[in-house]
Amino acid sequence: MTGEPARVRQMWHLLEPLHAVLYYAPEAFDEAAALGYDVEERWASYFAWRAAPLGAVGAEEAVRTFHSFAPAMVERHVPSIWATAAPDAALAARLRAVDRSCRALFGERVEGPEFAEAAALARRAAEAVTPGTIGGLGPANSGLPWPGVPHLVLWQAATVLREHRGDGHIVALAGAGLDPVESLVSFAAVGAAPPEVFASRGWGAEEWGAARRRLQERGLLAADGTATDAGRELRAKVELRTDEEAAAPWRALGQPGRERLVELLGEPWLEVIGSGLLPAENTLGIGKV
Repeated sequence: MTGEPARVRQMWHLLEPLHAVLYYAPEAFDEAAALGYDVEERWASYFAWRAAPLGAVGAEEAVRTFHSFAPAMVERHVPSIWATAAPDAALAARLRAVDRSCRALFGERVEGPEFAEAAALARRAAEAVTPGTIGGLGPANSGLPWPGVPHLVLWQAATVLREHRGDGHIVALAGAGLDPVESLVSFAAVGAAPPEVFASRGWGAEEWGAARRRLQERGLLAADGTATDAGRELRAKVELRTDEEAAAPWRALGQPGRERLVELLGEPWLEVIGSGLLPAENTLGIGKV
């Protein structure tokens, strides 16, 4: 893959680990526990951190938003998470969590010129995502106030951009005729991650097996569950359309700004990856697609 789609995907690969620290850092679990969430498993706080920009959404909207999760899993947590902490409290706590985790990872460098420059560039790209009040985690995050310090601006910009990409990915999957569980089965089939990694999304063995059979009937999966040539081609088209849907912010930033941001993100990216906080296998296919 070359050209603009490759550049757009590169930016996703660089920014996603920075965003994802929120879901794994011990400081984030501390903040979640302080709000009253059960942190024996991470899902209550995960849904609160991600859904809070939408306000106190109900189960129906949350199921649409968290497209790849089984509805029953979403409904176990939403809307009950808002009885533990209101969205505004969750938003404040997630910034505290990111502040603490970034300071633990990067130390005094969060106060330095490189973080300030990276934050300014990433914010310029993120500001090309139009704020909105209905639907879509990209617009919902872009409508939030900007934090006052560079490392939090950088994290929030990364969040706007990755959620904007996620919104476009849902559009691409729908365009390919893939329902939520078929989306995961087809992704596992091209080697994005082993099927057991996707068990975290809450689909049962019967639902997974039924999706496999539907994809086999369409000629997208072989009998052993791996993708056929047609299945690989369809997933490649999904990823390409996702890149296209995510491209506008990077066009707005321009090539010199994007290239400089790549330079600035290299060292923090290595530190996050090397920290051991993030799982080696993930449901997003980072490093695999």
